[in-house]
Amino acid sequence: MAEYPFVKYEALRFPHDVMLNRSLAFYQEMTIRRSVRFFSDETIDEKVLINIISTACTAPSGANKQPWTFCLVTNKELKKKVRAAAEKEEAENYASRMSEEWLRDLAPLGTDENKEFLETAPALIVVFRRPYEISTDGTKHQNYYVQESVGIACGMLITAIHHAGLCCLTHTPSPMNFLEQLLERPSNEKAYLLLPVGYASEDALVPDIKRKPLEMCVKTYF
Repeated sequence: MAEYPFVKYEALRFPHDVMLNRSLAFYQEMTIRRSVRFFSDETIDEKVLINIISTACTAPSGANKQPWTFCLVTNKELKKKVRAAAEKEEAENYASRMSEEWLRDLAPLGTDENKEFLETAPALIVVFRRPYEISTDGTKHQNYYVQESVGIACGMLITAIHHAGLCCLTHTPSPMNFLEQLLERPSNEKAYLLLPVGYASEDALVPDIKRKPLEMCVKTYF
């Protein structure tokens, strides 16, 4: 097996005050990020969307296998089909699949089986995980830490969306195999996450929720 060539890493490095200011500014930028369910249908430059996805593709992955596929959907008819299929699954979820506790936890957020945002948002990004690769001769090759790798990439994707001045919603209708069928993905790709992406509508509302205090999320061992 051929080895990778190794090259010198030119790491970013800043003076302490610059580092402090950059870290604080980025935190302040990200702390206003919210999940949005009300989108404008205003179109987005495709180059912006490709840049956002390209950022996600820089994520670390097990053995550098990069076990993901990002599908960008802007076709109106296809978005309409995605919405119809998602709402069918969600109707069953709310009617019989979700536990009473789950429904109680969702109630304050005002969610239901209606997913208009899947059609209104100008773009959908559908993320697929690839547990294995298939060679041209049909041989399967294992990927590693697939869930972790794709999860990290999705975190970077959501961050890049917000950084570009756009909004998104992490949507996970379950089951999601209808996405594999509608987008005609190969057998080694499994739907992982569905993100409507766009500008928030002018009348968009979000729940007035609060994040956990920092001391509940961070433990320091200085």
